[in-house]
Amino acid sequence: MTRAAVLLLIVLCVLVGLSTHMVVNCGDEDDPDICSAVIGFSPLRGSLIAFAYAGRGRIALRHGDFRRAIADFDEAIHLNPNRGSLYRDRATARRLNGELEGAIADYDEAIAHDPKLAAPYHQRGLALAAMGDLDRAILSFNTAVRLDPSDAQARLDRGLAFLARGQADDARADFEAALALPAGKNGAAREAARAKLAELASAEPTQVSAPRR
Repeated sequence: MTRAAVLLLIVLCVLVGLSTHMVVNCGDEDDPDICSAVIGFSPLRGSLIAFAYAGRGRIALRHGDFRRAIADFDEAIHLNPNRGSLYRDRATARRLNGELEGAIADYDEAIAHDPKLAAPYHQRGLALAAMGDLDRAILSFNTAVRLDPSDAQARLDRGLAFLARGQADDARADFEAALALPAGKNGAAREAARAKLAELASAEPTQVSAPRR
């Protein structure tokens, strides 16, 4: 191979590498036009361009444009149906858009792709609870808590489901467990658990001492 051919190959590799980086990471920016430009002009096609659709979908999701997010995740899944994270992201967009049955189906698909990841079980529990299916919601929360016992939010949400089902003792146990976890990223969940424990305490009947003889 001549020196010129080697240099050309190096340049092409650099350009492809840059293009690949842009395709995969365009969603890290907060400008959907970057992902749109990648989709329109990148030489990379097929399943790889699904990253750009997913990136644009995540931007739309962050900005509350759930319909746009769903449309982009639809395209990403069409191009690359073997990534569980795509189903989980579309499920979240569907759940926040009120499409609960579709969200649950997508969470099921995400779980099928990666059954050891806690987040889809937790989020599926939220969708089931929103539908009023508290029994299945609690089962889903159970798995989330088992897979990630340090997630205070999952314990809080399971406690809320127990409370909605009238199981105050089970709810209290979850709120106390959430409160016992280290603060860090669990700060908001711990404070919510503290507030719920205070509500439960105020709702308990006052213990009356037996009269003295």
